Amino acid sequence: MSKEAQKQQAAEAALDLVENGMTLGLGTGSTAAFFVSALGARVRHGFDVKGVPTSEQTRILAEKEGIPLTNLGDAGRLDLTIDGADEVDTSFRLIKGGGGALLREKIVASASRKVAIIVDEAKCVDHLGHFPLPIEVVPFGVRVTQQRISELLGVYGEGEVNIRLRTDQFGEPYVTDGEHLIVDAAFNKVTNIEGLASSLDSMTGVVDHGLFIDLCDMLIVGSDNGVRTIAKS
Repeated sequence: MSKEAQKQQAAEAALDLVENGMTLGLGTGSTAAFFVSALGARVRHGFDVKGVPTSEQTRILAEKEGIPLTNLGDAGRLDLTIDGADEVDTSFRLIKGGGGALLREKIVASASRKVAIIVDEAKCVDHLGHFPLPIEVVPFGVRVTQQRISELLGVYGEGEVNIRLRTDQFGEPYVTDGEHLIVDAAFNKVTNIEGLASSLDSMTGVVDHGLFIDLCDMLIVGSDNGVRTIAKS
């Protein structure tokens, strides 16, 4: 089974968590897009939900699918967020942000009563770090911030650290929905996830980062052997 098929089956399985009247956080990325499309099909058959998109990309897709949308200020506490991840370890810690929406994704996840993460089986890893860690930064002084991030990862990461400014398809700096930039930090392994997250949280110039800790309540994993759902104990 292809990765795309695994993503789709995980996304469709997540629909079982959705109840009439819920206000949902709608994630960003290829796996989340499968969920938004599947949810749209239900909405067109009378399902009553509202969504809070985590990116302009997701907003456009949700509107195309006919899903009623609201904003986080009006919605307040969300019932459930369904989102994807770039990596997830055995402690339900995530790396997110490959799609460039990590800040809004984290805000929406933090405002949700429950967060379910949908992934294909390749995203499940023993330790985080195979996927470069996205770090959202302000444009002013970005080179200085990059250097400080590199020095920090020398403390918390194993192996060679490679820091690069993300670019778009035209070779220009990638700009997020919040008009920030993204630095992608590649390394072999994070030796202290919580320590790295805390240090990035307090670093001047960093807006947020793609380490999602204590935000995932449930994993829905698509695989060649079907879908398995794992609740955080």
